Amino acid sequence: MKFFVNFLSAFRIAAAFAIIPTLMFGLYWTSFILFLLAAVSDWFDGFLARKYNVCTKLGGVMDHIGDKLLVVNTLIMLTVMMPVWFIVVPVILMIARELYISGLREFLGTQKIEMPVPKARFSMGKIKTTLQMIAIVAFLLMFAMATLMTTTNSSFVMWTINVLPYIGMWGTWLALVASLWSATQYTFTFAQKLKQIKK
Repeated sequence: MKFFVNFLSAFRIAAAFAIIPTLMFGLYWTSFILFLLAAVSDWFDGFLARKYNVCTKLGGVMDHIGDKLLVVNTLIMLTVMMPVWFIVVPVILMIARELYISGLREFLGTQKIEMPVPKARFSMGKIKTTLQMIAIVAFLLMFAMATLMTTTNSSFVMWTINVLPYIGMWGTWLALVASLWSATQYTFTFAQKLKQIKK
C-alpha cells in the first residue's frame, strides 16, 4: 500500500509536467482528463495513507511537491492562454504566496524548526487548494468543450462554454482570498516559531 500511495504522488508530479505540452498542442480533452485524475489522486492518496497508516516523510514531501507543481504549472499555462488581468493578477499573487511560505519554511529549516501544515479538516490551505482545482477544472473543461463547436450547435455546449469562465474566474479569486488568509496564518505561526530562536 505504501508503494501505491507514493505512486499516486509520483503520478501527480508526472501529470504536472505532462499537462504543459498537452495544452501547448491543443489537446484540451487530454489536459482536462489528466488534471482531473491527478486532482482526484491528491485526495485518494491522502485518504489511503491515513487509513492504512502508511504516512512517511518521503510520501509527505512527494505529495506536497506534486500538489504545488500540478496547480502552479497549470495556472501558468492558463495565464499564457488567457492573458487578461483578472486571471493573471490572482495567479501571480498565489504563486508569490507559495514562494513566501516556502521561504519561511526554508529559514526555519536552517534553525532545525518545523512549521507543520495545519491539520484542521477544513484548514484555509485545503480550502485554497480545493478552490484552485475547481477553477482550473472549469477553465480546462471550457477549452475542451470549445473544441465541440466545430461539430455541434448544441445549446448545452453553448451554455456550458458561457458558464464555465465565470466558475473559473470566481474560483480563482476566492482561491486568492483563501491563499492570502492562509499566508497570514502561516505568518503568525512563523512569528511564534521565531520566538524559540530568540530564546
